[in-house]
Amino acid sequence: MSQLQQIIENSKINEAIARKLFEIETEILACQSSEELLQRLLDLIQTKFNLFGISLLLADLTPLSYLINGNWQSSWHKKNTKQIAHEQLAQLHANHKPLLSNDLKQLAKIIPPSLLAGAKSAALTPLFLEGKLFASLLFTDQKATRFHQQLGTFHLEQLAVKVSLCLSNVLIREQLAYMAHYDRLTGVANRRLMEVCIGEELIRQRRYGVPFSLLFIDCNKFKAINDTYGHDCGDKVLAYVASQLQELIRENDKCFRYAGDEFVVVLASQTLLEAEQASERLCQFFQQNPMPYQGMRLAVSISCGAAASDGTQTMEQLLKTADKNLYANKKARTGMVFKL
Repeated sequence: MSQLQQIIENSKINEAIARKLFEIETEILACQSSEELLQRLLDLIQTKFNLFGISLLLADLTPLSYLINGNWQSSWHKKNTKQIAHEQLAQLHANHKPLLSNDLKQLAKIIPPSLLAGAKSAALTPLFLEGKLFASLLFTDQKATRFHQQLGTFHLEQLAVKVSLCLSNVLIREQLAYMAHYDRLTGVANRRLMEVCIGEELIRQRRYGVPFSLLFIDCNKFKAINDTYGHDCGDKVLAYVASQLQELIRENDKCFRYAGDEFVVVLASQTLLEAEQASERLCQFFQQNPMPYQGMRLAVSISCGAAASDGTQTMEQLLKTADKNLYANKKARTGMVFKL
C-alpha cells in the first residue's frame, strides 16, 4: 500500500470512529441520570466498537460516592462499577492521558484481575469533574494488537471530555434531587419522602386491604451523649443508628430521619404484633452492639413505639399514636414496646 493510500485509509478509519463517537454523544446527551448515562454509554461503546469488556473504575472518593454507596445504588452499579484507590487511579493516569497497553500483567497489579480475565489488551480513559480525576473507563479486548502504546489517543481524549461534561450536567440535577430527599448526615430518606411513602401505603391499604405498620424511634440519652462526648460524637451516633436500622429491616421496609435523633420505619404488610416483634429485635440489637468510637465501645440504645394502620387514620394520627407509645415506653425505661 502506498503512503497516499495509507493516509486515505487512515482518514476513513478516523472518520468512522468520529461518526460512532458522535452517535454516542447524541444519545447520552438525552440521559436524565448518571446511572442511565453510564449504562447507555458503556452499552453503546461496547456494541459500536465491538469490545470484549467494558467497566468503570471509580476513585474511592468521588462525586458519585453518595449515589453508588447509598440509597440510590442499583444492581447495575454493583455489576459494572469497581472502586479503586484514588492513588492507584492517579498512577494509571499520571499524565492525565489515556493509557493503552497489551502488558496486562503490569495492569493487574492495580486493576482487579477479574476485569482483565480473558483479555490480551486494554485501554483506560480518564474522566474528570471540575478538573479532578475521579474515574476511568476500562476497555478490554481479546486481541493483543487492539490496544498498545504506539496507538494514538486523540479519540479517547475527545470521548473523555464529552462524557465528563455530560456527567457534570446530570450530577448537578441528581445532587439537587438527593439533597431534597435524603438526609446528608445519615444517608437515610428525609421527612418529605416519608410522607410520600406513608401516603402510598395508605392508598394501597384502602384499595387492596394490605396492612402496614410504622415504628417511631429515638436514641436514648442522646443529649447526654452530646454533652459528654461532643456533637461530633452525636453525629456519629445518629449515622450509626441509621445505618444499622437500614441493615436490620427488610428490603421492602423503609427508614426515614424524622427530626433530630428521631427516626421512622415504615413496615410494609406488617401487623401491629409483627411491628412490636420487629421493634423488640431492633432494641435488643443496639443493647447488644455498642458503637465503636475512639478505641472504645460506646453504649447506644433506642426506644420504639409502634402503630398499625387500619385504613381510617391519617398519617398524622398514625405518627401520633406511635409517638405516644414511644414515650410510654421511655417512661417505663424498658426500651421495648409498651401498648397504651
